[in-house]
Amino acid sequence: MSTETPTDATLATVVADKRRTLQAAGVLLALLGVLAIAFPFVTGISLALLFGATLIVGGVFHYAHAFSAAGWSGSIAQVLLGLLYTGAGILLMANPVLTLASLTVLLVAFLAVEGLVLIGLSFTVRNEPNWEWNVFSGLLSLLLAALLWAGLPSTAAWGLGLILGVNLLTTGVGLVFLGRGSEELTGETAETPA
Repeated sequence: MSTETPTDATLATVVADKRRTLQAAGVLLALLGVLAIAFPFVTGISLALLFGATLIVGGVFHYAHAFSAAGWSGSIAQVLLGLLYTGAGILLMANPVLTLASLTVLLVAFLAVEGLVLIGLSFTVRNEPNWEWNVFSGLLSLLLAALLWAGLPSTAAWGLGLILGVNLLTTGVGLVFLGRGSEELTGETAETPA
């Protein structure tokens, strides 16, 4: 008698059918991660510019909505939001290095709060197996936050790009392993070109 539930079997089949896609996406993400690690400043500036451009596009949508609903009582608020979004986006794109420094400060705050929450969580689940990993992860987040903060403003040049690169690399490797694991589930192996 099989211990697999229909959901497990279906999931295994779906993953097995898409293993090449998973592995290709994983390799691509891992390569992007390596590039981001190799060029963290370029990656950080690119993120800063992308953030600014996203705000400008958001502003355009606010304007479009305001002028398409001209009689609506919220049109003035939509125009004001459009001004805020486009103004902030232009400022961010005009000085991407300052934007990168600001994003790094936000990253420091995020890592510090995440670290404290993970440590707090670990003490609430002490009876669960492997609860110590949350303590480890929380301490690592606090250490990263402290290192980035202590090195500001110079860490702004590489911190955000490096952390994104490591994230992309580990996500990519995880997808590759997920695809490889599906081969084990189905007993199939990927064909290697001759």
